[in-house]
Order: sequence, then structure tokens, then C-alpha cells
Amino acid sequence: MSKSIIAEGKTSTEAIEKGLKELKVSKDKVDIKILENEEKRSFFSILTPRVVKVELTLKEEIKENNYSREEYKDVEHEHIEKEKRIPLTPDEIEKIKQNVETFLKQLVEKMQNMSYEITSDDEFVYITLNGEDAGKLIGYRGETLNAMQTLLSSIANKNLDKKARIILDIENYRSKRKTSLEELADKLARTVIRTGKQVTLEPMSAYERKIIHNRLQDSTRVKTYSIGEEPYRKVVITKK
Repeated sequence: MSKSIIAEGKTSTEAIEKGLKELKVSKDKVDIKILENEEKRSFFSILTPRVVKVELTLKEEIKENNYSREEYKDVEHEHIEKEKRIPLTPDEIEKIKQNVETFLKQLVEKMQNMSYEITSDDEFVYITLNGEDAGKLIGYRGETLNAMQTLLSSIANKNLDKKARIILDIENYRSKRKTSLEELADKLARTVIRTGKQVTLEPMSAYERKIIHNRLQDSTRVKTYSIGEEPYRKVVITKK
């Protein structure tokens, strides 16, 4: 059974810090529940000392080194594939396209040297941006691109009962990034085989971690698993 404690402080941050010190663990090792929020104080309690209570529960250790290939797939996509998706109707797709096109037209007018293309199937709507100014929207390792994809998803799903998935690409960035990550995976796998030491990559999105896992999943000499919490989750490559 997981160990739990209740910690107190003047703020939730202070209470959490006290609890972490007592448990002697980092924040990513616990589940946190606010029992008494500092914002919820009545008029009659303003003269009493402010006390915030939080419950910290140690997470169960996951032996990620023993994950099978299918278990990796489940872990990486549990937050994406939580429910079976219902295909979009032609009318819904048309509404989604109208929603995003209104935004994209305004964006193109401001950026000028940029064009867009919208395609779809019964589940996904694909948006592609091209042009001299489009590259400015990629950001460091696709951070701006991913943020913009989230924004477009919100715009696309306005006044819709079903949720459409938006896939945004800019100047073929995702394809180039995939090739780059696959080459990195191959290079690091050779390093692990040669040195016998495991390698931990920098934090990546679930999409990019999947590329690394898929690239090395058939290797007979190395295996991969993920550690940490979002958005700082990392891939580890180690010998079998």
C-alpha cells in the first residue's frame, strides 16, 4: 500500500515542500491532493491563522526496464487513446475547416509570405503551412508549432460535440524532425552497445518519444523506456 502523509503550511506550495522534505522525495514521486485550499476562506475565518493542508501519496514504483513493446505503446499513448474515437461526419469536417480557415486567413494576411492547405480524413484534419514566413512559427524544436497546434485544435472544435484531432505541420518540419530523431536513436544505440552504459535523452513530447521507441523496438541489443513526468519525460536507452 502506498504511503501517504498530510502536510500543512501557510500556502499550498509551503505545505507541499514540507511534505516532500518529510518523505525525502522529489515532487515527481508523489501524487498531491489539496485538502484545504488557501483561496476558500470564509468571512469569519479571516482573523484565524491561515492553514493549508495537502495530502502527499507516494507513487508505486514502475519497473519500466521490464516493459514489453506493447506495454511501451500503452504507456506512451494512455493520455491520447483514452477512448475510442467516433468518425467525423462530412458536415462536422466542413465546420471544422470553416473554423480554422477563418483564423488561418487572418494569420496569412499578417504574415504575408505564407500559404496554407487543409486536408482531412474521417478522424484527422491536417493543416500544412508553407512559405518564407512560415518557418518562424516552428520555434525551438517545434515548441511554437506544438503550441499553435493546440490553439488550432481549440478553434477547430468550437461548437462541436465530437473532438477532432488537428495535425499541424510547417515546412515539412515533422518529417525532417522524425528523420533527425531516428538518426539520433541509431547513433546513441551504437554508443550504448559499445560502452555498456545507458543513455538518457533530453525531455521530449510523447510524439517524439514514440519515434525513438519505434526506431529501436526491433533491436536485439538495446531497449528503451521512459522516465519522469510530463512535460519533462525522457527516453532511456540501455542494453538488453
